[in-house]
Amino acid sequence: MTHSHRTFENPPALPHDVVAKALEAALRDSTLEATAAAVLVGIALNDDDRAFIEQCCTEVGSRAASGSQLLGLAGLCLGHTARRFGQLSDRAVVLAEALAARAELDPSDVDGRALDGRDDIRSYLHRVEGE
Repeated sequence: MTHSHRTFENPPALPHDVVAKALEAALRDSTLEATAAAVLVGIALNDDDRAFIEQCCTEVGSRAASGSQLLGLAGLCLGHTARRFGQLSDRAVVLAEALAARAELDPSDVDGRALDGRDDIRSYLHRVEGE
């Protein structure tokens, strides 16, 4: 009997213009959310531009429709960003807290990954005032 082993590789960080187009397309068409999710995770884990990552996460977390997988993922990716850089803007923190609160109230609105993101932010954050 042959066993197949599945491997998971984190998605790479793509060029910023490609990321922006993929996210914008997914915000207009929910059938494109899987691609957008991979793009968002890729930048959160591998891009060196914290401001760009935050901008993408806050756009998605502010604009995605209720029930979208991208809402919880935006919160989670902000948590990854806090872990990697040790800082987030006040706007990003407020959004992550709001997404987590929505997840607590109604997991069908925002999934539980937003709670994981909030926990990471609270563990790793050194706030950047005024951003």
